[in-house]
Amino acid sequence: MASESKSSPASQPVPVSLSSRDLHFPDNSKIRERSPSPMKGFLIPSPLPTRRTRTTSATARAAEGPIFKGTCKCFSRSKGHGFITPADGGTEIFVHVSDIEGEYVPMEGDEVSYKVCLIPPKNEKKQAVEVVITHLAPGTKHETWSGQVVSS
Repeated sequence: MASESKSSPASQPVPVSLSSRDLHFPDNSKIRERSPSPMKGFLIPSPLPTRRTRTTSATARAAEGPIFKGTCKCFSRSKGHGFITPADGGTEIFVHVSDIEGEYVPMEGDEVSYKVCLIPPKNEKKQAVEVVITHLAPGTKHETWSGQVVSS
């Protein structure tokens, strides 16, 4: 009884070369289009830290810092941000709507007090936080956050 290993032709692999013409797909298979992005046509969300997205440590560092004074250069309620010109000169400081304290929307010329927080990721630019309007600009109409107009 010699151990012979006979293999039948059916058990040996047969080299097969298939081309795309040899493949047949079912008739109901359609090329599926990519689903549209829900954000298509919208702007990418802003990476600027707001009161809600700022880290706890950044908020604590800003709260410990000194209070600065300045003047509101511009503020857009519809955009939700503006800039403050420091009283001691220097570069303008960004302010976000979530960092404004009080009942009035800042207007050009309003005197404000604020603290400073660095903007990540590079921490090169500054952002005003805990902004409080100290004096309303005279002769301008101010709006409250609820929409009521008040003359100053």
